[in-house]
Parts: sequence; structure tokens; C-alpha cells
Amino acid sequence: MSTPRYNIAWLPGDGIGPEVTREALRVLEAAGSAYGFSIAAEEHPAGGAAIDDTGTPLPDDTRTACQNSDAVLLGAVGGPKWDDLTGDQRPESGLLALRKALAVYANLRPVMVPESLADASPLRPDRVANTDILFVRELTGGIYFGEPEGRTEDGAVSTMVYSEDEVERIAHVAFKRAQRRGGHVTSIDKANVLEASQLWRSVVTDVKEEHYPDVELRHLYVDNGAMQVVQDPRQFGVVLTGNLFGDILSDLAAALPGSLGLLPSASVGGTVGLFEPVHGSAPDIAGQDLANPIAAILSSALLLDEVDEPGAATAVRQAVDATLDDGLRTGDLAGPDSDAASTTDFGRHVADRIAAPASKNAAAS
Repeated sequence: MSTPRYNIAWLPGDGIGPEVTREALRVLEAAGSAYGFSIAAEEHPAGGAAIDDTGTPLPDDTRTACQNSDAVLLGAVGGPKWDDLTGDQRPESGLLALRKALAVYANLRPVMVPESLADASPLRPDRVANTDILFVRELTGGIYFGEPEGRTEDGAVSTMVYSEDEVERIAHVAFKRAQRRGGHVTSIDKANVLEASQLWRSVVTDVKEEHYPDVELRHLYVDNGAMQVVQDPRQFGVVLTGNLFGDILSDLAAALPGSLGLLPSASVGGTVGLFEPVHGSAPDIAGQDLANPIAAILSSALLLDEVDEPGAATAVRQAVDATLDDGLRTGDLAGPDSDAASTTDFGRHVADRIAAPASKNAAAS
């Protein structure tokens, strides 16, 4: 049997993007060695770096390489250097164009607070320790893309629009994830006010009843949902919501661990998934080996999930937890009297912690 080989389009991007994704690739290669597959990463420009090189934030060669890959690993885009650019010349526009080119429609944002990091949260440690939420956000519809949109003679209008098909396909994503994560979905909407949310609630309920009798479903209004995320985050498993509410709630929940450097994300649903840390490019610390690579490393675990290497994905997450249990902290997590690990040291430690599966170890002995 031939060894599986995964072709990764690597878009380091701007700021700390190259540093953190380099460690993610190190971890992917270690996981491949332990679990019997190989990683072939090919670097391509995107964002501000691509603007400097080619004059556009998403060159045609980068787009084509991404579409022909097995997965895309992106660092971060943007920074003050390009703040004066407008429209489709901004670095962020390249990310939007890439999502469109890959036809992704589901954004996955896990928010986890391991017990070892609960003290870093702005909330009480006993309230947030062992939080494990997966936000499933619809990415291509809703008020950000609805028509009509724009200024009127005496005001402005933005339109929230969802079709039944859009809601149904994102609901399937959430319910399938829930079957792997304890069997509970919370769907968040504003059905007491918005017609679009009433459609959302109806379609989500129908999908559950027809296809997922083993998954528990509850509905919350978004204002109550936001309060519950802060008051008792451990009650949630999978949170399903639309584009606007998902944007707000996932950013709210991002505060629970106490650092954006811990939060991965994936955009999936097309033929190729896009995997990136939630944090920005942090140009103030770029090139100094100070950035926290955990979000990028955990994004690589999501990548492994999507290419059907669940054992390796679990091993990556366990290696991150073990590294934190060993006391390693980058500067954003280390206390004022603690020595901070570098980006490189943390990534190397995680890679070294990845163990081959027990059956492989037994065979080797």
C-alpha cells in the first residue's frame, strides 16, 4: 500500500504568519512520520506580501495552486504597511477572494480552555476550565452579502437573506460534527424578530428531525446565547449560527482562553479547505520568534481532520496539551516572573511530543 501524500498550499502571508505556520508545518511533518503519511508543502504569496511582489493580494498562480491542493494553510494577512490601500487592493480582499475561489461556506472555530490555561482567562478559572465549544458559522450568506445593500437618499439599508438550501447545508455540517462531539447542537438566531431567523430555525429543526435523531438540538436567541457563552461556556458543544451572529459570538468566545494565539479556524464545504489561526499578523512582534504558534498548530489539526487523518489530528491536540502541561508558555501566556518560550521552541516541543499509535509501536518492538 502506498503512503498517502498530502499537497499543502502554504500561504505564510504577513507579519507573524510565516513564523507560526512554519511551526504548524513542522508538527504536520512529525504527525506524518508517526502516522504513515507525508506532507508536501509548496509556498505561495498572499496578502500584503503578494501585493509587494505582484501588485495583487491573491495572484492567479496562488489561486490555482490552492484550488489544486489537498488543503490550504494560511498564516495571516494585512498590517499597517498596507492600510492606505482600498477596495480589492487591500490584503484582506485576497482572503475573501480565496474563500470564494475554494467555494467554502462553513467556518469552524473551536474554542477550548484547557485546565492548565484557565488562569489566563479574564473569567474565573472554575467557570471556564475545560470549555470545548465548536462554532459552526455560515460564511457566504446573511446580512454581509444580502441585497439591496447601500446608502439611500436619507439613510442606508443592509439586507439579511438566507435560502433554505444555504441553511440546510450548514446545518448538516453542524450535526455531523456534533455526532463526533457529544451529540449536542445549540442553534442561535433571532427568530422572535427576524423573518430570516424564523426560516433558519424551521430548516434547522427539519434537518435534525429527518437526518439526526441521535443529536440533541436546542434553540437560543442571540442575546441570550451571548450571555450564556460568558456565564456558563461549558454547557455548549456545537454552536450553529448564521454569518453575522457567528462573527460576533465566536469573537466573544475568543476572549475565554485569554489569548487569540490559542484559537484555530477552518473554512470548509468546497473541494479544498482553508485553515488559518484566528489572530492577526501582529507586525509589532514579527520576526522576533515571540509569537504563539498554538493557533496555527491547532489549525493544522483541523486540516488533518478534513483530510481524514483523525488519529494524527488527535495526536497533535494531545501534544499541544502535553506541552502546556510541561509548563511551556509563549510570552502572551507566561506570567511576568516566568521565562517565555520562543515560537520555535514551542513548536519543536509539540512536534517531539507526537507519538506513533500504539499498534505501530508494538509492531516496531
